[in-house]
Amino acid sequence: MNRLFADDLRDRPSYAWAEAGRLVGLHPARVRRWLRGNDYRHADAVRHQAPVVRRQGARRTSYASFLDLVDLLFVKLFLDHGVSLQRVRAALREAFEITGTTRALRETFFTDGSDIYVKVRHAGDAILELLSGGQWTIAPVIQQLSAQIEFDPPGGLARRWYPLGRGGHVVLDPLVCFGRPVVVGRRVATANVYDLFRAEHERVEAVRAWWDLTDSEVEAAVKFERQLAA
Repeated sequence: MNRLFADDLRDRPSYAWAEAGRLVGLHPARVRRWLRGNDYRHADAVRHQAPVVRRQGARRTSYASFLDLVDLLFVKLFLDHGVSLQRVRAALREAFEITGTTRALRETFFTDGSDIYVKVRHAGDAILELLSGGQWTIAPVIQQLSAQIEFDPPGGLARRWYPLGRGGHVVLDPLVCFGRPVVVGRRVATANVYDLFRAEHERVEAVRAWWDLTDSEVEAAVKFERQLAA
């Protein structure tokens, strides 16, 4: 499969707002605002708030792509670590200007903190100032995401997301099952594993036999789906 086709699949609308929110842990309305922006009234005028995540072209679809999905994850994790959305917006604007990229989630952000620090220092420490002690703020996010995201070496964009970590048996890959969460190397959707698990009165051995999975694969799929439902 050539790289162009692979890149197109990664940026193809695949996840409805509700599904994207379920996977990332955001309300669907917030997913929509972050991807499409929103109108608001100020005094007597209606103004438009720009999207948080920059997308390719003027896309008005109600679906997120795989790359949109991981960018949403990137922004959410910064917010979870105490960075305000306003600061994230400002930091991303600076990052886009420095790197010339339209994507937040790139390998250059996650190699290690020193790489980011060196690049930012050449631009006047802009991002570190915006993130208020960026070395300490960025580090936990880098550690968390580096364990989950696999990047495409030539382009530096995300290619796979392992939401339970690299050894967690669950992956989202836009080239496998239309990017749905599956058991690694099995092409079995975690939702199907979980449905059968419940139908079989939560007997791991029954699910294992039906799908020819290991106990750890069944348990990982169940854990993942329960986290989504929590």
